[in-house]
Amino acid sequence: MQFKQKQFLLFVISGGIAALVNIFSRAFLDIFLEFKISIIYAYLIGMITAYILSRRFVFMSDHNLAKSFIAFIFINLIAIIQTYFISVFFKEVILPFFGVKILVDLISHSIGVVFPVFTSYVGHKYVSFGKITK
Repeated sequence: MQFKQKQFLLFVISGGIAALVNIFSRAFLDIFLEFKISIIYAYLIGMITAYILSRRFVFMSDHNLAKSFIAFIFINLIAIIQTYFISVFFKEVILPFFGVKILVDLISHSIGVVFPVFTSYVGHKYVSFGKITK
């Protein structure tokens, strides 16, 4: 499987912007919600951001909006599961094991958000914006 370098770089940049939206949303939502719940809502906000940026700047898709968004959601369901469990695992197991006591939510959530980059790229390239949704 060969990645187009420019396209992958644009995906990483747009994903990075969406990840920042996700992380800042989670930080804001933490004021009102429990960490585990705020991860889910923040992910949804980041996912919508990622869809808009990916469709416009990365894959430049002319695919049916509804079909590509449904496929995008499906790929992100896999990614949100990865993000959730990685974030919680780092917060509750890994960081306490290493004695980390500051910025635990930020560190664990950031690791969780970064984890599904490659699986998401492949899924969006071939499913969300690929031949399947045409």
